[in-house]
Amino acid sequence: MTAYRRSLRLLVPSASLFAPLAYGAEGPSVAGIPVDFILFGLTLIGVALFHRHVLKVALTGLAVITAYKLAFTGFKEGPGLPGLGAHLAHEWVLLTNLLCLLLGFALLARHFEDSRVPEVLPRLLPDGWKGGFVLLVLVFVLSAFLDNIAAALIGGTVAASIYQRKVHIGYLAAIVAASNAGGAGSVVGDTTTTMMWIDGVSPLAVMDAYVAAAAALLMFGIPASLQQAKMAPIHREFAEHGRIDWARVGIVVFILVVAIVTNVTVNIKFASLADHFPFIGVAVWVALLAATPLRKPEWSLLPDAFKGSIFLLALVTCASMMPVEKLPAASWQSALSLGFISAVFDNIPLTALALKQGGYDWGMLAYAVGFGGSMIWFGSSAGVAVSNLFHEAKSVGAWVKNGWHVALGYVVGFFVLLAVLGWHPTPKKGDPGAAAPALERQASLAVMAA
Repeated sequence: MTAYRRSLRLLVPSASLFAPLAYGAEGPSVAGIPVDFILFGLTLIGVALFHRHVLKVALTGLAVITAYKLAFTGFKEGPGLPGLGAHLAHEWVLLTNLLCLLLGFALLARHFEDSRVPEVLPRLLPDGWKGGFVLLVLVFVLSAFLDNIAAALIGGTVAASIYQRKVHIGYLAAIVAASNAGGAGSVVGDTTTTMMWIDGVSPLAVMDAYVAAAAALLMFGIPASLQQAKMAPIHREFAEHGRIDWARVGIVVFILVVAIVTNVTVNIKFASLADHFPFIGVAVWVALLAATPLRKPEWSLLPDAFKGSIFLLALVTCASMMPVEKLPAASWQSALSLGFISAVFDNIPLTALALKQGGYDWGMLAYAVGFGGSMIWFGSSAGVAVSNLFHEAKSVGAWVKNGWHVALGYVVGFFVLLAVLGWHPTPKKGDPGAAAPALERQASLAVMAA
């Protein structure tokens, strides 16, 4: 029996599972836990255990959860097929925006790689452990403007060159952590923060995550750089320096500016339409196509990017069906816990659940779910991507043992943020009775323009 078939046995409940169910007005539960969450949890376990079949597991989980909702509980919008149709009609803008951005940012990251800017980065590195730390800082900064997966791959590629592939596993964990930390405070730096942005969270609220991320970078960056310096020194005879393709750099900047300006403009002038059309996703693709005569995108990336996007959208759709009103109330303790859970389960559906529930400090949540996955190699997409370059990193024991400083950095960063800014939940656009203040919108626009 294949691993995938075994996963199906986990995901598809047998008749015996339903024997002890307790039925209430809002649907059946097991030991007080709604079956919706049990099925969702089994889907996430399947994703964590069967890495080669994640798309199949996610789609199977979505099918099982949908069938269960149709048969037993219905949807928030109503029972049966009409309720399902109304639910999808409510979610299609978010899902379409997310799909367009995931595909668009994949092409955007390749534009940046082909600009040859990554080839210039080694020139900026000093000798000794300080060189390793500066590389982590560069990955951190790049992740604020690029997808964190791209930033992690750039860091891993540079490290393989300057250390002649003698890269310490603790340092690989630090590269992943730097990319996730750098993307945690930027609405274009991580899929989770992009989801928050699309769902109405202010970019200013997300930027609070940088207080924690900066503290965490110091906590894991210095020990990891010392580990790497002890294992192998920087090799100065790297590849010939190429000329930067400034046209591609300009395309990257242009697309990011278009995305930011579109989102801010829609929220200020056309807020009533934002929930009815995927403005930001369409704007990114218009910008990509407009720049095509100048530099052609790497269209061959789209098939794999599309498969990965469908996987994430399936998990987000599963999360959207959960009865979030039965979750524990949002608090800093629950945000801290979500970071540790993100090390095992995909942070995309966890973020979707938190957005549906509301009541979070979004900067704290962005840091927790964005950085928490760094603690295990498969806890984030950046970790999986780097481990594909360095197969020796695909060991939970080796990652945790050598990357102990990442978990320490997560905890220290979280409590630094809590001590400096405290727990201050803010409403999203569209929350009941929580219209976004005009002053905050104007400040957001000013910051983005600067």
